Amino acid sequence: MDDFGALLGTINAFLWHDYVLYAIVGTGVLFTVWSGFCQYRALTHAPRVLRGVYDDPDDPGAINHFQALSAALSATVGLGNIGGVALAIALGGPGAVFWMWVVGFFGMATKFTEVTLSMLYRNTDDPDNPHGGPMWVAFKGLERRGFPRIGKAIGAFFCAMLLISTATGGNMFQAWNVGELTEEYFSVPSWITGIVLAILVGGVIIGGIKRIGKVTATLVPLMVFLYLAAGSYVLADNFGAIPGIFALIVKSAFQPTEAAGAFIGGTAAAAFLFGLKRAIFSNEVGQGSSPIAHSAVKTDEPVREGIVAGLEPFIDTLVVCTFTALIILSTGIWTRAPDVPLQQLPVATETADGWQFAETPLPGDNWVSGDKTTLVVAAHLNETTGLNLHRVDGVVQNRGAGFSTIWDVLPAPASSRIVPEIVGDGLYRSYVGATLTAKAFDSVTPGLGKWLVTIAAWMFAISTMISWSYYGEQALVFLVGEKAILSYRIVYCCLIFIATLGLVRTASDLDNVIGVGTGVMMFANLPICWLFGYQAMRAYKEYVGRLKSGRMGGDHPPPSLDDLLSGRDVEKRQG
Repeated sequence: MDDFGALLGTINAFLWHDYVLYAIVGTGVLFTVWSGFCQYRALTHAPRVLRGVYDDPDDPGAINHFQALSAALSATVGLGNIGGVALAIALGGPGAVFWMWVVGFFGMATKFTEVTLSMLYRNTDDPDNPHGGPMWVAFKGLERRGFPRIGKAIGAFFCAMLLISTATGGNMFQAWNVGELTEEYFSVPSWITGIVLAILVGGVIIGGIKRIGKVTATLVPLMVFLYLAAGSYVLADNFGAIPGIFALIVKSAFQPTEAAGAFIGGTAAAAFLFGLKRAIFSNEVGQGSSPIAHSAVKTDEPVREGIVAGLEPFIDTLVVCTFTALIILSTGIWTRAPDVPLQQLPVATETADGWQFAETPLPGDNWVSGDKTTLVVAAHLNETTGLNLHRVDGVVQNRGAGFSTIWDVLPAPASSRIVPEIVGDGLYRSYVGATLTAKAFDSVTPGLGKWLVTIAAWMFAISTMISWSYYGEQALVFLVGEKAILSYRIVYCCLIFIATLGLVRTASDLDNVIGVGTGVMMFANLPICWLFGYQAMRAYKEYVGRLKSGRMGGDHPPPSLDDLLSGRDVEKRQG
């Protein structure tokens, strides 16, 4: 099993190599320039489309534009917005946020292109239940060029990887996280959480894309509003620091960031790399998943939905992720002083594997076996940060007479004879990812982070599982047709429960499987965008030409908000 995990890790490292990340960003730059900055239309024209002024019940499709965007956003706006940003700042410094903005901006063009292509090639044999996504672009696009078998093979391979990603990242990883979090904070057994999640998700997905669209159209705006409202409350408490934080973000993107407290410093290169990674993982640009949701929209204008899709990276990365970053940076939680002062600091001893710090007795009794702790130490050069500071992680154990931390070994090059020395007068509790964000909220109002992160985790996980169930369902439809849909939905809900039974012990192996699935999806989707992207650009310029000349047509007063959220504005009239 360890060998299999190592193999997955190796494949994952290849699929998500730095050069692959550069290719994703480069693709966004290409389509931005080629389209003449289609981001402008996403920010100006898309809101009008979302308001329903172009909705027509007689167009092919199942849901309106607002529901399609909500369904796609429900799969992207999630734990990555809470924990991913915290991880980027902890590893790359404030400058990572700037590069997340860059990826979000250029990603709008990539998202527009992949969704427009899926709309151009979607299958509308059943006008009320269309099917789309990169698999259909590959199949129908290459079929028109005389290579139907190659197109079918690429589409089938993409769908196989999509099913793996659906079962792991879109389902089990979400359920496992929520189960662990709820048990830790409220002592509710994970399996009970699994049952509740399975019932809630099953009650939605059994109704197909129309019910998914109705639920996400309400759930996504609600969860984003609640998170931004809570974030605004924290930022109001630190309002005077916000201008300086923006200046720090820009400065740190191009200059090294000095170490302070829990932050061990970082180079501009580290900020660039970690900002790219976290933004791409958060908004799913180039992976080909969200075009599947957008392909269900009721419209006869492929470009129109592509323009709407351009708002996804803007909302996910430039709005929600920015709020998280400002909360963490304004509260100073990322550069906090040691959480636990120590009367006597542990001493490092040289071993064959590196430097080993002595087991450290912990003061007080507010510890639980398995708690994570961290030391900041000065030693040899850290190639990641360009400084001489390192983190040494530890695990708390109950020794009967009290608690103590067992430290990991600090690897050191054979040529280095520098003895590590602890910086500061104590150790840190290890706040990783979403936990760091929760502690930022707690620093303003104790307990706020615990409740907010728990509620957000439940809402984000449910919305993610709902949308990803549809992605996997469409992959199955492409492979074997609609006969297996009911069985698939039952298995999908069972996996939610299985993930919370304790069979999944660590996130690392599951995360590697997720990375392999989404990585291969991206390797299939990006070449499709490069090969057929000119068609999306040509269609976009034709659409904009009609929009500018007033020849668009179909414009009518917007529907009521209730009709928009429920989808009644696109239901076919009876009689």
